[in-house]
Amino acid sequence: MKQQPRFTTRSLAAIAATIALVLVVPALALAHAVVYPRASTPGAYERYVLRVPNEKNVATTKVELHFPTDVRVTGFEDVPGWNLEVVRDSAKAIVAAIWTGNLPPERFVEFPFIAVNPKTNTKIQWPAYQTYEGNQVVEWTGAEGSKTPASVTSIAAAPSSVGGGSTFYIAISALVLSIVSLGLAIRKPSH
Repeated sequence: MKQQPRFTTRSLAAIAATIALVLVVPALALAHAVVYPRASTPGAYERYVLRVPNEKNVATTKVELHFPTDVRVTGFEDVPGWNLEVVRDSAKAIVAAIWTGNLPPERFVEFPFIAVNPKTNTKIQWPAYQTYEGNQVVEWTGAEGSKTPASVTSIAAAPSSVGGGSTFYIAISALVLSIVSLGLAIRKPSH
């Protein structure tokens, strides 16, 4: 009778770490005020969405987004339960939006808007300010990698199809490598 393979403590730890990584990384991506999409093309009319999670034990009551000077905002989508104040400069260009409402703990809200991208390749930053009950403000204005980073969108021309979609092959290679690594971690050691 063939003996069934047994999992060692090390292989169980490797499986647990892999599962934790798969679950934690998407949660970290939600832990900031982020404007989506994270990449777009020069000169495009883009539908952007500011996603704001509530990370505190009190409600979020106000969200303010400042628009980069080289981005032209043209309109907003209404968000049920939230009031919108559009801020304009002396030339009547939209420079900020302030939403007021109530976002309970462990929830998120999305604020859609339409904007015209800059005509050249660049990175645009979206400074945002989140106010909680009691007037505590979190400024999402820091550099990439900081505790409270401003969201960034890369504006670049779409890659050409020459080369056969190398991004796809890189993703498949990473998946295959992950599966092989997991298999090696859980295989029965030979003595």
